[in-house]
Amino acid sequence: MTAFPLPPGSTIGILGGGQLGRMLALAAGRLGFDVAVLDPEAGGPASRVSAYEVVGAYDDPAALAELARLADVVTFEFENVPAAAVEHLTRLGVPVAPGARALAIAQDRVEEKTFLNGAGVATVAFAPADDAEAAREAVAALGAPALMKTRREGYDGKGQKWVEHAAEAAAAFEAVGGKPVILEAPADFVRELSVIAARGRDGEIAVYPMAENHHEKGVLRRSFAPADVSAETAAQAERIAAQILSALDYVGVIGIELFELKGGRLLVNEIAPRVHNTGHWTMDGCEVDQFEQQIRAVAGWPLGPTHAHSRVEMLNLLGQEAEAWAKLAGEPETRIHLYGKREATPGRKMGHVNRLRPL
Repeated sequence: MTAFPLPPGSTIGILGGGQLGRMLALAAGRLGFDVAVLDPEAGGPASRVSAYEVVGAYDDPAALAELARLADVVTFEFENVPAAAVEHLTRLGVPVAPGARALAIAQDRVEEKTFLNGAGVATVAFAPADDAEAAREAVAALGAPALMKTRREGYDGKGQKWVEHAAEAAAAFEAVGGKPVILEAPADFVRELSVIAARGRDGEIAVYPMAENHHEKGVLRRSFAPADVSAETAAQAERIAAQILSALDYVGVIGIELFELKGGRLLVNEIAPRVHNTGHWTMDGCEVDQFEQQIRAVAGWPLGPTHAHSRVEMLNLLGQEAEAWAKLAGEPETRIHLYGKREATPGRKMGHVNRLRPL
């Protein structure tokens, strides 16, 4: 039986070996923890900075048993890990945070919005559709245009398509793969914001300042933080975060993507039960960044301070842009974070930079 708080020298297990796992492992190392990574591919970014590497599918019982043997607690770096894997680890006696419920909700966009509305958090109007005819009916009911997204999977703009007229719904349904979808009414928003928040094992909640986010072709390009928002908007975001974290009995860091409407009202676009790209600015703008905060939370430590000491522009480095590392490293106001990926393909996130300015 794991006892919290975990002492230094304990082992944190991470499901997933990409860049978020790498940054989690580095944060865990600073706090004196070892890390064990389970990933389907050997030699990924996270495993190369970790004490232990387990190579296997996320639903491989033998790989999960080995991770459970090594780790005192397990977390995950992305939400497409099977919720059943989390349940299996729990049955093996290793605690997992966040839990299987948060993961399952975030994996299904209909379940996600249903949960959010049930927790008293506003979203755009939506309707599920399991086939082309249901999709047509959903668009007719919601009104066109409507955004069609696959219920499961899909990220960085993949698996979604705007439907301009109900008559186009069937073709759009086939274009996104002919699988169950969600139809969403458009949001008349003025900008996209996000908030990173955390909840500890004792129920303590800590919320970072908001970020303003800009996307290109469905991919986050840059974030500015702290965002220029009113005290009322900041308080609204904090209330939303607290409602979500409490309703999930959550442990760990969560990313919450928001639409700000013209009147200042916030709608939740989606949640990510993990550290989040829009929180990368905290690595150089805050005393305790989102990655250390995640390790603190899952290990049962007190949460760290979340206030900003600098203004930050976070810029994702995509594909070949990371090859400008020497120039970027020479800019005094720039902090560069490279992910150690072997191959730079177009649009692939290879790293990011944080450009600092005084508050």
